[in-house]
Amino acid sequence: MLVAAAVCPCPPLLVPEVAAGAAPELDTARAACLDAVGVLAASRPDLLVVVGPGNGRAYPAGGHGSFRGFGVALDVTLGAPDPAAQEPALADSLAVGAWLLDRARWTGAPVEGLAVDGRSPAAACARTGQELAARAERVALLVMGDGSACRTLKAPGYLDERAEAFDARATEALGSADLAALDALDETLAYELKAAGRAPWQLLSGAARGAGLAGRLLYEDAPYGVGYTVAAWS
Repeated sequence: MLVAAAVCPCPPLLVPEVAAGAAPELDTARAACLDAVGVLAASRPDLLVVVGPGNGRAYPAGGHGSFRGFGVALDVTLGAPDPAAQEPALADSLAVGAWLLDRARWTGAPVEGLAVDGRSPAAACARTGQELAARAERVALLVMGDGSACRTLKAPGYLDERAEAFDARATEALGSADLAALDALDETLAYELKAAGRAPWQLLSGAARGAGLAGRLLYEDAPYGVGYTVAAWS
């Protein structure tokens, strides 16, 4: 059963070494993410799964990730390093999640990863979430994902007037653990707004069914024209 979840944005800029001189701009977001991870640790899970947008692959405990593609000689792993791990490198979103866990000095349950295909329909995401929640008696999720990338003229997706309302709905749902509202997020609109968090959030909704978790909003903003939300469920 799902006992806790942390929702965090997944831009590589969250890693100070990648952000370089711009790192202080996301200090508040980083602090909120670490607070959310603290909720996961307090739940004492038997298994932690890092979920984020990506290639649809599952990654075992000890999987390797890197930020070398962003010009930074920084490597990360899902939980304790496993020199024998031969899996492909972690999806970027999962690498950011692994970095957060390392920053929080995670020493709890084993950590695995799942990169969710952003094209997955809501029902498929929910089923996957239910399957994850059944993996152990006490499961926690670190859910990585951004909102729309269309909040300003300089945003990666340029300005779309629908973006602010979409992000507001998603943030309200994440902050209050409103499963029905998460399920109702429009897949087509999310795709058009480049909201990479839609599929991971709907997976979380599936995992949380019947768990009775309450949500708490820790951070919301749109730096660089991208919607970022941090929330903790317990």
